[in-house]
Amino acid sequence: MRDPGGMSDEHPSCCAPPRPVTEGSSPPPVSSETGQHGVEQVVLDGGEFAMGDGTGDGNAGDGETPVHRVRLAPYSIDASSVTNADFDRFVEATGYRTEAEIFGFSAVFHLALAAEPDEVMGPAAGTPWWAGVRGADWRHPGGSRSDLDGLDDHPVVHVSWNDAVAYCRWAGRRLPTEAEWEFASRGGLEGARYPWGDDLRDDGVWRCNIWQGQFPGVNTEDDGYLTTAPVRSFEPNGFGLWQTVGNVWEWCADWFGPRYYKFSPDADPQGPSLGAARVMRGGSYLCHDSYCNRYRNSARSSNTPESSMGNTGFRTVTSIGT
Repeated sequence: MRDPGGMSDEHPSCCAPPRPVTEGSSPPPVSSETGQHGVEQVVLDGGEFAMGDGTGDGNAGDGETPVHRVRLAPYSIDASSVTNADFDRFVEATGYRTEAEIFGFSAVFHLALAAEPDEVMGPAAGTPWWAGVRGADWRHPGGSRSDLDGLDDHPVVHVSWNDAVAYCRWAGRRLPTEAEWEFASRGGLEGARYPWGDDLRDDGVWRCNIWQGQFPGVNTEDDGYLTTAPVRSFEPNGFGLWQTVGNVWEWCADWFGPRYYKFSPDADPQGPSLGAARVMRGGSYLCHDSYCNRYRNSARSSNTPESSMGNTGFRTVTSIGT
């Protein structure tokens, strides 16, 4: 196992490390028939923007530079992350089993554990605040002693990139490219650090769900949440998208390449043709500037496509006019 964001020794990722691949454990195929995707849509006409870190906040090795102009075709994107209720409709319709359910465990943050002692497999190497937990999955985000009571409108977590793609196939949609995700997150603010501007807080009020206190032991919960928040918490950006930064990481379609921006095409970039890990964007409720300041529009991280953890979900898109 490895730290997926360990591209920088100075600023390692707060993501969970992936599990080892289990032979023969690929998820079952899912019908390509369009399912009932109920997330509100934001239609974007496309356009041109400056992609990358223009404020000097980027983490060494993440490949947030050089800043480069990108043109995008029109597309429609979910206003929020896919929720537990949304994912439940998919599972009920298809009988799909996530990779966490197939493997029998997933990664849980130590303060969110709700499992029997013998189900906790121990801390992850290099990120001891994460533990592999038997019985942790999207229905049991803290472990076998947890459930989704009261969490219908929270983002689904413990879903791998493969699981997210399976949902998209059922819904007749796809994951956003990294460029589509960043354009949407910026909400029309060229070069801004966050979806709402350059200041993390507004008159002392938190604008997103990230870590407050001393990571990883004390979260003062000044923003109101220890782990996930309902997807329509805080305020939407200028395009009407909710919580593109903080709350949960979101899977993107692209393979991750730390040097890709040097060679990226200027029109509808799709990412490298090959890779070992898929892009994740937006940071999560675990991000803190002392350790992981990736709750920014341009920030990048990655994980292997079979990995799942308690702070990663997704939103979907569809192309328009193609």
